[in-house]
Amino acid sequence: MVASMGEILARAKKDKYGVGAFNFTNIEVLETILKTAKRLRSPVIAETSESEMNFLGAEVIAASFNVLAEKLTVPAVLHLDHGKSFSSVEMAVSAGYSSVHIDGSLLTDPENIKITRAVADYAGERGIFVEGEIGRIPGTSTVHKQEGMKINLTDLTDPSAAASFFAATKVNCLAVSIGNLHGVYPGRERLDLNRLGAITEVVRGFLSLHGGSGICEADVKSAIQLGIQKINVNTELRQAFIGGIRSEMAANPEEIRPYEVLPEALERVAKVVEEKIYLFGSDGKY
Repeated sequence: MVASMGEILARAKKDKYGVGAFNFTNIEVLETILKTAKRLRSPVIAETSESEMNFLGAEVIAASFNVLAEKLTVPAVLHLDHGKSFSSVEMAVSAGYSSVHIDGSLLTDPENIKITRAVADYAGERGIFVEGEIGRIPGTSTVHKQEGMKINLTDLTDPSAAASFFAATKVNCLAVSIGNLHGVYPGRERLDLNRLGAITEVVRGFLSLHGGSGICEADVKSAIQLGIQKINVNTELRQAFIGGIRSEMAANPEEIRPYEVLPEALERVAKVVEEKIYLFGSDGKY
């Protein structure tokens, strides 16, 4: 069923579990994400980055999501991940997304507050859930060969700044930088859980953890207990999908029928989604 982001995160916050926000680049992956959530009786967030939205088309994404989500017995939300501009948010909202992330983290703090508040005002009038971002989360959603990059302390989310940002922008949710990175690196990233605890003390809204593909599993569980409700997963899904395609093509190099190549890739995607749902503790909640 098509659901409200606020409703599913409120329940997650109350019962202390996380909800997976899974990126997709094609409709087959979207359907796999939703089917896996249904099978495990888990709420789910299906999301596209700005690039993914532009590739597929916002209207195609929203229409496909609505058709597929209507068949579910679990709540599902369509979310824009890392919208970088007001126009990208407008595009998503006009197409039918019910939740958006405005990422002004590369701007100065005053500029970030200004664009985030503008989005919150625009979206709030339309009943749209808004996620903002304070602090900078390094990396890109790909597989990196080098060890996890060094994170500057100035990039981490300052608890007092987070409280001020939340109050000034009136967003529903904050994406925070607590040692998490976008992408997958050798080894496992460790989170600054003390910093997260301090943020939770002063920010009463929902909290989002980006870079969920490469974080130590014990830290993920601790972060959920400390106040994270939404956890983004992208790179591991890309790895699984492309890995499955490569494997199938290596085994059957003459195959030209896409529907014969895709099943292995989608099975691998489903496995990642399943593992994350179990890790986040959202299985069996609906």
